[in-house]
Amino acid sequence: MINQFFNWCVYILEVIGNVTGMGYELANIVIFVILQPSLILLFFILWRKEVRKNRQIEVKVKK
Repeated sequence: MINQFFNWCVYILEVIGNVTGMGYELANIVIFVILQPSLILLFFILWRKEVRKNRQIEVKVKK
């Protein structure tokens, strides 16, 4: 079952590489080296902004 899932994932990467013209290896790099870490960083920054905003709102409500 794990091998089937892995092979399906590889197939999806191959399709993405062929459709975009990048190839399997470049699609893999773009997704897992550039896109995923960028999204993690973006969501972390947005989360910290919301935490900071909620703290400011709590301080205003307590006054």
